[in-house]
Amino acid sequence: MTDVSRETPPTPEVARGAFSSDRLPLAERYVELLATAGVERGLIGPREAPKLWDRHVFNCLAVASLVPTGATVADLGSGAGLPGLVLAIGRPDLTVTVVEPLQRRTTFLEEAVDELGLGSVRVVRGRAEDLHGRERFDVVTARALAPLARLVGWAMPLVAGSGVLLAMKGSSAAQEVADASGALREHRCAPPEIVQASVPDGSSTATVVRVARVERARLG
Repeated sequence: MTDVSRETPPTPEVARGAFSSDRLPLAERYVELLATAGVERGLIGPREAPKLWDRHVFNCLAVASLVPTGATVADLGSGAGLPGLVLAIGRPDLTVTVVEPLQRRTTFLEEAVDELGLGSVRVVRGRAEDLHGRERFDVVTARALAPLARLVGWAMPLVAGSGVLLAMKGSSAAQEVADASGALREHRCAPPEIVQASVPDGSSTATVVRVARVERARLG
């Protein structure tokens, strides 16, 4: 078996400002797991290993700035735990449910949660639709899971009345919002906001489409 541990990127100095001193070791261990078991199992591409901090961890941690204190979070299609596990590491006040249908991914997630001692994280093997009518969350997250027009149908039934969907997108965000107009009306969504979230020192940002319900928008 190829020794991919040599590909584990060193901890950048900015990580010491992004994570508290007691959570930084967890972030470092998580990056190591991604670079080793994550690559070996095909969850992370080998060429992504050197970029794990900047492209993945900090990008996901930026979303934490949009999540209220003490919120319940569901991360749909969590894959290797992005952004769900990053949020749980950076924000121990959150209660996080990572939802993933593929067994090899949920096995990795369960092992990572156990290894990191993330007692506030629950791993659910299944699809978002499996939770419809059963659970609601303050925040639902998804990173490059599906076009917004499809994602709102999966996510909004899980969003509490005062909650939000935080969809991590790239340069296509504005076009996806335009294309999703029908689905947004169908699910009684307020006009989406495209926001730039960032880690505390502003060194990494993420483009996020924030979608609330019409009822929340009226209350706001």
